[in-house]
Amino acid sequence: MKKLATFIFIFLFNQIIFAQKDPYYDFIKTWNFIKYYHPDVASGKIDADSLFLVTVKNINSKDDFNSVINKLSQNLNKNLTTPAPAETSKDVLSKTQNFDWFRNNGKISSENKNLLNTIYSHRYNYELLKEGKSVSTEKKYPFPKNENLPLEYRLLALAKIQGSIDYLFPHKYLMDKGFEDYFKNTLEENLNIQSRKDFETILAKLSSKLKDSHSFSFYRQLNYKGDILNMLYLAPFDFQIINDHLLITHLIYPEICSKAHISVGDKIISVNGKSIPQIIKEKGELLSTSNKETLVHHLSKYENNLIWPDNLMQKTLEVKSGKTGKKFTSQLDMIDIKDKEKYSFIVSYIQDKIGKRESRKIVNKNIAYFKINQTLEIAGDLESNNLDAHMDSILHEAAQKKALVFDMRGYPDWGGFVNYYVYKHFSPVENYFYKYYAPNLKNIGTFYYLADSKHYFSNIKDKKTHPYSGKVFILVNPETQSASEWYSMSLQHIFPQSVTMGQRTAGADGDVTKVNLPGDYVLEFTGNGIFYPDNSQTQQIGIRIDEIIPYKDKDILENRELEFERILSLIK
Repeated sequence: MKKLATFIFIFLFNQIIFAQKDPYYDFIKTWNFIKYYHPDVASGKIDADSLFLVTVKNINSKDDFNSVINKLSQNLNKNLTTPAPAETSKDVLSKTQNFDWFRNNGKISSENKNLLNTIYSHRYNYELLKEGKSVSTEKKYPFPKNENLPLEYRLLALAKIQGSIDYLFPHKYLMDKGFEDYFKNTLEENLNIQSRKDFETILAKLSSKLKDSHSFSFYRQLNYKGDILNMLYLAPFDFQIINDHLLITHLIYPEICSKAHISVGDKIISVNGKSIPQIIKEKGELLSTSNKETLVHHLSKYENNLIWPDNLMQKTLEVKSGKTGKKFTSQLDMIDIKDKEKYSFIVSYIQDKIGKRESRKIVNKNIAYFKINQTLEIAGDLESNNLDAHMDSILHEAAQKKALVFDMRGYPDWGGFVNYYVYKHFSPVENYFYKYYAPNLKNIGTFYYLADSKHYFSNIKDKKTHPYSGKVFILVNPETQSASEWYSMSLQHIFPQSVTMGQRTAGADGDVTKVNLPGDYVLEFTGNGIFYPDNSQTQQIGIRIDEIIPYKDKDILENRELEFERILSLIK
């Protein structure tokens, strides 16, 4: 009887919980559908946000799906006469679009199903929008940074995230299958939060569910990011994540490290009782990256200061000595970011470190080396009338070398280098190196293949191709993201003999869509689909790599550049 009573209690409790959150979930799904498809709302004739804010106040736990639909549609035009535009594209990415939530829902009346189907079959044609106006342009609702948003605006923010995923994100099919249930639980959590910090934690967790490296920077907008991501203290040493440990690579404050018996080469295997893999997993629930390698790369950056599991000033470390291999426990005093003197010294260290990293390159008479985030240096005066001749001369000289090296480990500082000049000099006329799927303005939530040549290569009059038969190397890592991934794919196609080497790329190729959220937040994510010509996936996976170059502790400590070493060995 006791077990039965317990079961009944749990069952009833769960029913109460679901009764509270389901009306809001039903409301948000229906509102987004109306927002993106109903001709009057999608066109802006009726303001979608106002419809939301007015109606949501009338939603309560007694509402079922039908009453939610009725409340949202009561003042909308239901006598729609203009049919949806005919689909003309033969290649459409439609697996992100799914209306099972109402079409296969036995709780919705046939009348309301007909209403929603009618709206869809008479949906708005976004091609009517004036050029330059974005489909995802959203109003801004600023609030004081320390003020918790009113419930209706918190719900609006969550609704916009849900709508972005359902209608604007081309890779929803790659997200975890349990996202809808997670979102329902988030709605319940949102009802009870009492602070802006708690709401920002919800936003960070939702952003992470996209698994999109374009969304990684969302955490930087959080007013309470230091508290949420445990960024209030800095380590007195630099480090690199290798497999299951933090490898100590440099002592920034040797005296503090000495007190903790820590040396360069030591391996930290846990912090305050949490193993490094456990910390990485927890950070992945707050930070959005397309793959684990990119997450680890960002967590390894000292300047990001994202690796710590808590905001305690003193950390208990479990350490494996780099000299003896023996394990020991150490108490480490962290550095308060409010300590201006120490913080200033750390900033200088980081700037020096980045400068040294950016200055690394291959210097060899047989190699032409190009670094993607430093191409403006070779361009000189971009306004010069002699730019074409200048670049032709540089690439002609490069073509006399035994090897070309394109270091794509960074973000391009000049789009014209690969997209125009490398293409102009080396590529055949047609360079269809990828498939581009753009938002389908005739049917939002789907994406269509752009076949026109202007999206793939420049139209250059009297173009002459200078085939290159030497060796070509393309260097990549998680810093190779978006445009850098795109240009790498172009280089792979221009030079079929190329060898792409390094580490997995960020897996976020394509243009960025930005959606304003209440509270002065901007949700950024990949807004179009980029695939290889054979439809191979690049989102999350990254670009194709011929040689994965793994780094071991010893390589890091010796400051080696394994990619450079590999190239030099291959051109001998």
